[in-house]
Amino acid sequence: MTSSHKTERLKLSTFAADRLERSRQAAPQVFERLREMIISLSLTPGTVLNRLTLQQEFGLSSTPIRDALLRLQEEGLVDIFPQHATVVSPIDLTVAHQAHFLRRSLELEIVRTLALAPGPRLLARLQGFLVQQQTLLEAADFEAFSIADQAFHQHLYEVAKMNEMWALVRSRSGHIDRLRRLHLPTPGKAQEILRQHRLIVQAIADGQPEEAQKHLRHHLSGTLANLDRLRAKYPGYVRS
Repeated sequence: MTSSHKTERLKLSTFAADRLERSRQAAPQVFERLREMIISLSLTPGTVLNRLTLQQEFGLSSTPIRDALLRLQEEGLVDIFPQHATVVSPIDLTVAHQAHFLRRSLELEIVRTLALAPGPRLLARLQGFLVQQQTLLEAADFEAFSIADQAFHQHLYEVAKMNEMWALVRSRSGHIDRLRRLHLPTPGKAQEILRQHRLIVQAIADGQPEEAQKHLRHHLSGTLANLDRLRAKYPGYVRS
């Protein structure tokens, strides 16, 4: 076994340690776990995913593994070469820009809607997210901070009754989310995310839709504004 395969197997073993829920279908669970590993860059672009290894680590037959990989392919997160290999895809900048456009368009309208009629339950919940993110920031837990960041935005969709739109955005955002994950450990980046979240929440609380939109627009543009720096630092991870 090559060193790269040993590393992949170690990562998969750690991630597959928790048993799959028997009450749920296996393929969606494998998809979610592999997707999380790809988005978090535990499985980096170019990593070969060996199907037999996946079967052994998850204790499954070939069918759910195949189905999970096909879903990852649909999201552009893996490239499947029939009879050869399945490889974690590089970050596609064209797809990342498209996902950014989609998310920005939706969330600008969402924060505007929420700022026009802010409610105490919404504001209390958003403040709770801010407290959680502050705690994770102080612990320098970037993985959990990233998850909390996504949860903050997901809640905006839920309150605006746009749950299906969040599912759409999530399914299109694998490439931009990986760019954001590369950017997150940059000194000051997590602090800036939290600061912008606070500004968005304050604008919603104050009933100022234009201010909420202004802060959201700035918030979502940060990673793409640093694209050249990220490409230079991680040249093997990105394709135009």
